[in-house]
Amino acid sequence: MITVKNDHVLRTVDFASYKDKIAKVHALIEERNGPGGDYLGWAHYPETYDREELSRILAAAKEIRENYEVLLVCGIGGSYLGARAAIEAINGLYGKNKVEIIFFGQTLSPTYVKQVLDYLENKTFAINVISKSGTTTETAVAFRLARDLLIRKVGAEKAAKAIFATTDKEKGALLQLCKKYGYERFVLPSDIGGRYSVYTAVGLLPMAVAGIDVEAFLRGAKKGLEFYGKAENNPAYEYGILRHELYKAGYPVEMLVTYEPSLVQLGEWWKQLFGESEGKDHTGLLPDSATFTTDLHSLGQFIQEGSPVLFETILEIAKPAVDVIVPHDEDDLDGLNYLEGKGLDYVNSKAREGTIAAHVDTGKVPNIILTLDKMDAEGLGELMYFFMRACACACYLNEVNPFNQPGVEVYKKNMFALLGKPGYTK
Repeated sequence: MITVKNDHVLRTVDFASYKDKIAKVHALIEERNGPGGDYLGWAHYPETYDREELSRILAAAKEIRENYEVLLVCGIGGSYLGARAAIEAINGLYGKNKVEIIFFGQTLSPTYVKQVLDYLENKTFAINVISKSGTTTETAVAFRLARDLLIRKVGAEKAAKAIFATTDKEKGALLQLCKKYGYERFVLPSDIGGRYSVYTAVGLLPMAVAGIDVEAFLRGAKKGLEFYGKAENNPAYEYGILRHELYKAGYPVEMLVTYEPSLVQLGEWWKQLFGESEGKDHTGLLPDSATFTTDLHSLGQFIQEGSPVLFETILEIAKPAVDVIVPHDEDDLDGLNYLEGKGLDYVNSKAREGTIAAHVDTGKVPNIILTLDKMDAEGLGELMYFFMRACACACYLNEVNPFNQPGVEVYKKNMFALLGKPGYTK
């Protein structure tokens, strides 16, 4: 179970006073009768997921791993962030996976798109296109370009066998394409939004292709449901309360801090989860992220002595996947022989302890500390569920719908009008 330490938040939090509020929040989630209740399918998905579809996902992943050099994942927002976060968190930045995973369809940059397409010219590749509607601009444009390239390289018949779609079960343009051309398809359930979809085929197919044990990932999510799917003694709700208290105390920014470069994309996933869920009605925390000790040499000065606008949530991993020992050096010109024989995990942990002391005791920056035992497939499955529950809790405490994103639609309407899309006017 993830532990939540609150002894560095620089204030006393009366958790008992939240008992009735949390009971109501929990009921909204469990009974699915609050704002956005139609999109709470994720809450019990770790125990209700379609076992037959999981078997097909594993079979498709095996086929891709055996026949292609690259899997091109076309998706934006929640349609790619969860999978990318999981792959980097578990496999690292220089994993030894046989199949290269490239993420596409998350930008309209012609430079990036052209570079990817040029790279694929000399690669055998499959496509996993992920979109509930099939009409999301960034993803649809990328998929059209990638599909055209694939057809030109191998022909329409072989291309159809190399395209795997994750989309709505009953409607949408992508579903129509699947039916017309025979693409194998997987379901993004209609009651699960993109940023809560990592336990579905959205996350599981790319993760399985990357060699991750997705069954262990789902076991971790089920543990998350057991640990954080209850009204009382719930660390996820405790974290939600702490965030709410600090927001009310005048801290509008939360910075998620990790000490592993392989967790940068986990921070990106976390930012979308909380930012798109909580930022409504001109309320909510601004989610930010940083990787220490790297960012201590860029943001550390501001955090220590800058405007007092943020608090930090520190993610600790108790047991590292690997360690590296500092060797002896005969000359010792760098003065590091005092660390001889010590592991870098030990050094990193002391850097973390020293930073927390500096930021909290001297800088007066509140810190919440979350501790996860191990960053493996099962641990990450539990952690992501923890954050989802905490996010839903925080949103309901702020009296906003955790599962819609009305503000995002504004830029789309403006863009469509400027591009001259039929039905939209300037």
